[in-house]
Parts: sequence; structure tokens; C-alpha cells
Amino acid sequence: MSKEIPYKIYLEESEMPDSWYNVRADMKNKPAPLLNPGTGQPMTAEELGGVFCDELVKQELDNDTAYIPIPEEIRNFYKMYRPSPLVRAYCLEEKLQTPAKIYYKFEGNNTSGSHKLNSAIAQAYYAKKQGLKGVTTETGAGQWGTALSMACSYLGLDCKVYMVKVSYEQKPFRREVMRTYGASVTPSPSMDTEVGRKILEEFPGTNGSLGCAISEAVEVAVKSEGYRYVLGSVLNQVLLHQSVIGLETMAALKKYDIKPDMIIGCAGGGSNLGGLISPFMGEKLRGEADYRIIAVEPASCPSFTRGKYAYDFCDTGKVCPLAKMYTLGSGFIPAPNHAGGLRYHGMSSILSQLYDDGLMEARSVKQTDVFEAAEMFARVEGILPAPESSHAIRAAIDEALKCKETGEEKTIVFGLTGTGYFDMYAYEAFHDGKMTNYIPTDEEIAASLAKLPQV
Repeated sequence: MSKEIPYKIYLEESEMPDSWYNVRADMKNKPAPLLNPGTGQPMTAEELGGVFCDELVKQELDNDTAYIPIPEEIRNFYKMYRPSPLVRAYCLEEKLQTPAKIYYKFEGNNTSGSHKLNSAIAQAYYAKKQGLKGVTTETGAGQWGTALSMACSYLGLDCKVYMVKVSYEQKPFRREVMRTYGASVTPSPSMDTEVGRKILEEFPGTNGSLGCAISEAVEVAVKSEGYRYVLGSVLNQVLLHQSVIGLETMAALKKYDIKPDMIIGCAGGGSNLGGLISPFMGEKLRGEADYRIIAVEPASCPSFTRGKYAYDFCDTGKVCPLAKMYTLGSGFIPAPNHAGGLRYHGMSSILSQLYDDGLMEARSVKQTDVFEAAEMFARVEGILPAPESSHAIRAAIDEALKCKETGEEKTIVFGLTGTGYFDMYAYEAFHDGKMTNYIPTDEEIAASLAKLPQV
């Protein structure tokens, strides 16, 4: 007899993961290494150590260790808000009149409002352990900056945040949460850095991008004694830390003998998607199970669906290493859409390799369609979702409606990365009919890709 499925499936503290899962260990085709832009050779640990914390460099370069123990101090911090619930979306199913079963992993039950805290506390912990004064970073919509400022405050580290200018202006309250936790927040691009001044000269009046903010944060880190740079997405180490999402999701599903048919996540740089799918992808890679895995990105910044798989700079200022990824070109400045966390020109090297190997699929969705789904979800499930998460909601609804047409009882799992309570400017624009659906032309993307480094 099958168990009755509750609205929320919780794990006990004792059932929380004690190790992060490194999907690279099971990948036949490993993600391509980061390259030194000067020499074209793979970056060494020594070279990366000038930018990142030593222990994080080890994690970044480790392609072989499947499980990396989570330090007790980090696990104790996780217990403040983890394990997070896996929720059966009964009300959404009823609204859609679909035979599909829909579940979502909710990562918004902490003050940062998102999944970003999972990696923020890990990176801050290793910085503290190394004896550093502080860290620098960039943030788009502000979830990562908020999470890192919380982690640094907890551990007594200084935190300097470069926030994409359009988000700095659109999301003042998230900015103030960062400042409440002691972080300094600077709109990017700024006149504070050499690279910021260069970008403003080339693109006067620009709204900025994650690529711009990364450049500024890296410059400040390498020029400031006792500081290192930390990143909230894209890097291998970040997807490693975020694997707690997928590990908890898998454990909760197995607790009730549930096997998902498809797993859906929003995709910007890859932290949430990579963390959610990693253990499921591991089973797929080992031939133990099969899943349909769907990445959902904004049509305004479609790196998977319209980008090129090639080596590119991770930042607009071209001060970072080269990464092989699906990219729109490091000089691509996305439209100021409201899903600031997805406004990045490239994609995680891990996810890019998996996508190129045909192990997952991708689709892009328009901004107004995303907010239409967000509003429906809020009205029936009682959570106001972040714009980023709402891309996954859009795809989950679309797949559930397909099941309604075919009569198939598919099981859908998606990641609800966080809440949208600091994104009301976006909801206002949607309700007032002022939201636009800017989609870059083929010519614009081609012009950006033409400037890719020749590697």
C-alpha cells in the first residue's frame, strides 16, 4: 500500500546530508578547465589562489571526489533553515485540472529569501578559516548579496557587494537588507574601479550586468590585502554546495517512494538548477535511473538556447579566467528584465557540458508569460515567488497542461528558489501593463559572439 502524501514532506535534522555531492565525479566528459587568458593554459591552483580561498580552489578543481564532507560548523548553520520542505502543489494541480503530480522544493524560508545562503555560508566559512579580513562579490537581483552579507555578519567578515545598477535601483529594500547585515553596496558599473570606469566610457548610461559587477568585485579583491572574491553561481564549487537542495529533494521523494518524471529549474548562471538536479543527474549518468531535466531561462538572456558553446570571459571587463560554456559573449548587456539573477551572459561549465552531451534540455520564456505564471502560483499556493523561480513555475505549468491534454500522470518536480517580496516593482510593472518582452535579435547576438576570444 502506498503512503499518503502530505502537503509538505520534511526530513529530520538527522536525515540532512552530511556531504555535498560532486556530479563531476560521475561525468564521463568532464567540464573543460578554466584557462589563463594570458597563456591559454589551464589555471593552476596557485593562480586561482590569488582570487579565491584556498579550500574553495581545491573544490573548484576536484573532478574525481564524489562526496565532500560538509564541515560541522556549516551543518550547524544549515540547521537554522534546513532541511527545507518539499511541497506537493495540490492547489495548483486542482487549478490546472491536470492529472500531473507537481512538487516544488522551497528554498525561500530564510532571511535572504533564496537558496543562495547554502553556498554563502560555505564560502564565508572557508574565508574565515583562512584568516582573511573579508570578501568581495557581485549580485544581480540581490539574493546572493543578501545571503553573503548574512554569512559574513555571522562570521565577523567584511563584505563588499557590487550590485548590478538596474537592480540597485529597482530593489532598494534588498539593498538595505545587505546594509543591515553590515555590507557595503555599490551600484555597478561604478567609478570606484578601473574596469568600472572603462565600461562606463564604452557604454555610457548602461544599466549594468552581472559580468560588469563581477569585473569590479574581482578587481577590488585582488587589490585589497586580506580579501578574496566569492561568486554566487556558475563555478563548480557553488554547484557543489548547492547540491544539498537536490540531495534533500531526492531523500524526501524516496521517503514516499516517489519517482519524478521530470525535474525543472530556472537557469541563469546555474547554481539553483545545478544544485537541484545534481544527484538525479548522477543516477542518470550511472545508468541507475532516467529523468527528463529541463532548464528554463529568460528569452531576453538566452545563453543555452541561442548562445554558443565556446571559451569566453566570465566577466565583461575581461579580468577573469576563460570558461568553456554556453555564452552570448562577455560583452552582451541584457535587457533590464526583472529576473536579475538570470541576467548573466554565460552558463555553468558543468551544466554546459551536460547540455552539450544531450543529458538535459533547455527552453526560454518571455517575461510577461513568467509573471502570469507567478501570479497564478501566488494565488493558489500562497507563496509570492521570485521572478527567477517563476521561470521554472512557467515550465511546470506548461508541462502539467500537456498532461491534461494527453491524460498522462507525470510527476513533476521544480525548484522554487526563493520569494519575491522584494520584487514588487516588477509585479507592479506587470499589473500596470508596463512590462515588456524585449528579445535580442539574431544580429545583436551575432555581433556579441563575434568578439569571443580565439582559443
